[in-house]
Amino acid sequence: MNPLAFIIEDDDDMGTIFAAAMRQAGFETEVIADGQTALARLQESTPDIVVLDLHLPGVSGPDILKHIRSHEQFKDVKVIIATADPHLADTLRQDVSFVLDKPVSFRQLSILSSRLRPASAENPA
Repeated sequence: MNPLAFIIEDDDDMGTIFAAAMRQAGFETEVIADGQTALARLQESTPDIVVLDLHLPGVSGPDILKHIRSHEQFKDVKVIIATADPHLADTLRQDVSFVLDKPVSFRQLSILSSRLRPASAENPA
Protein backbone atom coordinates (compact mmCIF):
# COMPACT_ATOMS: atom_id res chain seq x y z
CA MET A 1 0.00 0.00 0.00
CA ASN A 2 1.27 3.45 -0.90
CA PRO A 3 1.82 6.12 1.74
CA LEU A 4 -0.96 8.69 2.17
CA ALA A 5 -0.64 12.42 1.50
CA PHE A 6 -3.18 15.05 2.50
CA ILE A 7 -3.03 18.17 0.35
CA ILE A 8 -4.77 20.88 2.36
CA GLU A 9 -5.17 23.63 -0.21
CA ASP A 10 -8.14 25.84 -1.05
CA ASP A 11 -7.01 26.74 -4.57
CA ASP A 12 -8.40 24.01 -6.87
CA ASP A 13 -5.65 24.37 -9.48
CA MET A 14 -2.85 24.21 -6.90
CA GLY A 15 -4.52 21.23 -5.21
CA THR A 16 -4.66 19.39 -8.53
CA ILE A 17 -1.00 20.12 -9.29
CA PHE A 18 0.12 19.12 -5.79
CA ALA A 19 -1.90 15.89 -5.92
CA ALA A 20 -0.44 14.95 -9.31
CA ALA A 21 3.11 15.59 -8.05
CA MET A 22 2.51 13.51 -4.94
CA ARG A 23 0.98 10.66 -6.96
CA GLN A 24 4.01 10.69 -9.27
CA ALA A 25 6.18 10.30 -6.15
CA GLY A 26 4.15 7.23 -5.17
CA PHE A 27 1.63 8.63 -2.69
CA GLU A 28 -2.09 8.05 -2.45
CA THR A 29 -3.56 11.55 -2.27
CA GLU A 30 -6.54 13.35 -0.86
CA VAL A 31 -7.13 17.03 -1.59
CA ILE A 32 -8.91 18.90 1.21
CA ALA A 33 -10.12 22.42 0.44
CA ASP A 34 -10.87 23.89 3.88
CA GLY A 35 -9.61 23.78 7.43
CA GLN A 36 -12.73 22.31 9.04
CA THR A 37 -12.74 19.33 6.69
CA ALA A 38 -8.99 18.89 7.23
CA LEU A 39 -9.44 18.61 11.00
CA ALA A 40 -12.30 16.15 10.52
CA ARG A 41 -10.18 13.96 8.19
CA LEU A 42 -7.29 14.07 10.66
CA GLN A 43 -9.65 12.56 13.24
CA GLU A 44 -10.28 9.66 10.86
CA SER A 45 -6.89 9.03 9.28
CA THR A 46 -3.18 9.63 9.85
CA PRO A 47 -1.39 10.64 6.65
CA ASP A 48 2.32 10.12 6.10
CA ILE A 49 2.73 13.63 4.75
CA VAL A 50 0.70 16.84 4.68
CA VAL A 51 1.10 19.64 2.15
CA LEU A 52 -0.41 22.61 3.97
CA ASP A 53 -1.51 26.03 2.76
CA LEU A 54 -1.56 28.59 5.57
CA HIS A 55 -4.53 30.71 4.49
CA LEU A 56 -7.57 28.45 4.43
CA PRO A 57 -11.29 28.98 4.96
CA GLY A 58 -12.73 27.71 8.23
CA VAL A 59 -9.62 26.83 10.21
CA SER A 60 -6.24 28.36 9.39
CA GLY A 61 -3.16 26.43 8.36
CA PRO A 62 -1.27 27.42 11.54
CA ASP A 63 -4.15 26.03 13.64
CA ILE A 64 -4.07 22.76 11.67
CA LEU A 65 -0.31 22.55 12.18
CA LYS A 66 -0.77 23.14 15.91
CA HIS A 67 -3.32 20.29 15.98
CA ILE A 68 -0.94 17.96 14.15
CA ARG A 69 2.01 18.78 16.40
CA SER A 70 -0.02 18.46 19.62
CA HIS A 71 -1.16 14.84 19.06
CA GLU A 72 1.12 11.85 19.50
CA GLN A 73 -0.47 9.95 16.60
CA PHE A 74 0.98 12.53 14.18
CA LYS A 75 4.53 12.61 15.58
CA ASP A 76 6.01 11.04 12.42
CA VAL A 77 3.90 13.03 9.93
CA LYS A 78 5.99 15.19 7.62
CA VAL A 79 4.48 18.63 6.98
CA ILE A 80 5.35 20.79 3.98
CA ILE A 81 4.05 24.33 4.09
CA ALA A 82 3.26 25.68 0.62
CA THR A 83 2.42 29.36 0.93
CA ALA A 84 2.68 32.81 -0.57
CA ASP A 85 3.13 34.24 2.95
CA PRO A 86 6.85 33.81 3.76
CA HIS A 87 6.67 35.91 6.91
CA LEU A 88 4.03 33.68 8.51
CA ALA A 89 5.85 30.58 7.26
CA ASP A 90 9.04 31.73 8.99
CA THR A 91 7.24 31.73 12.34
CA LEU A 92 6.29 28.06 11.81
CA ARG A 93 9.50 26.78 10.25
CA GLN A 94 10.66 24.92 13.38
CA ASP A 95 7.51 22.74 13.34
CA VAL A 96 7.61 21.61 9.70
CA SER A 97 9.82 19.53 7.41
CA PHE A 98 9.99 22.10 4.62
CA VAL A 99 8.61 25.48 3.57
CA LEU A 100 7.93 26.05 -0.12
CA ASP A 101 7.18 29.54 -1.36
CA LYS A 102 4.37 29.72 -3.92
CA PRO A 103 4.31 29.42 -6.78
CA VAL A 104 5.48 25.84 -6.28
CA SER A 105 6.30 23.86 -9.39
CA PHE A 106 5.12 20.32 -10.05
CA ARG A 107 8.73 19.17 -10.36
CA GLN A 108 9.82 20.86 -7.14
CA LEU A 109 7.08 19.17 -5.08
CA SER A 110 7.52 15.81 -6.82
CA ILE A 111 11.25 15.69 -6.05
CA LEU A 112 10.73 16.79 -2.46
CA SER A 113 7.92 14.32 -1.81
CA SER A 114 10.00 11.48 -3.27
CA ARG A 115 12.70 12.30 -0.73
CA LEU A 116 10.15 12.29 2.09
CA ARG A 117 8.54 8.91 1.30
CA PRO A 118 8.53 6.66 4.34
CA ALA A 119 11.36 4.11 4.25
CA SER A 120 8.83 1.30 4.64
CA ALA A 121 6.92 2.31 1.49
CA GLU A 122 7.53 0.36 -1.68
CA ASN A 123 9.22 2.20 -4.52
CA PRO A 124 6.74 3.69 -6.99
CA ALA A 125 6.37 1.86 -10.29
